[in-house]
Amino acid sequence: MIEVLVVDDDTRVARVNAAYVEKVPGFHVAAEAHSAAEALRQLELVPRLDLVLLDHYLPDETGLEVVQEMRRRGHQTDVIMVTAARDVSTVQAAMRQGALQYLVKPFAFAGLRTKLEAYAELRRTLDGGGEAEQADVDRMFGALSASSEPGLPKGHSPTTAELVRQALMNAEGPLSAQEIADRTGVSRQTAQRYLKLLERTGRARLTLKYGDAGRPEHRYVWATRT
Repeated sequence: MIEVLVVDDDTRVARVNAAYVEKVPGFHVAAEAHSAAEALRQLELVPRLDLVLLDHYLPDETGLEVVQEMRRRGHQTDVIMVTAARDVSTVQAAMRQGALQYLVKPFAFAGLRTKLEAYAELRRTLDGGGEAEQADVDRMFGALSASSEPGLPKGHSPTTAELVRQALMNAEGPLSAQEIADRTGVSRQTAQRYLKLLERTGRARLTLKYGDAGRPEHRYVWATRT
């Protein structure tokens, strides 16, 4: 089993994330923490931790500061950032400090499951030991770049799906297909196709905007937005 520490300042979110982790075969939540100090304490107390799902916004320190202190203390536990922090500087800093993945809130279970399955695949590859040929190295790095939209129907691009998903997640309110197209650079028809897919899979909700005349405008909002 891959033993996981779930860190989030919101106890409710931590419980939800922990429940998500437990649903993925091969993973077990060994502990939860709701502050930087508690996370570091759990790293000292729990006999074995393989992975930390780490929020960035903690009440006493940032998630990146937790990673820095982990490494200073000699903990080589792997880290996946799970946070609402979207600024490029934070993402870049996480990469430089060794975070293996970066999952932006809010997300559906499928998004986290894909990251965890990719991590498990990486561990299986690394556990083989020995020397690595170029193909082995490519497979290791490829395991970390799994699409966050698994199981796409034939003819759908993971890259385009991710563009539309990010545009919808980062929006402050409902968007039309044309607005998504403007933000992502795809055609309105393509945006509409991927938005309908997100709606069918429960990741997006359809709303209607009524004007003075004619048919109502279809607008979409990320399903987990409150």
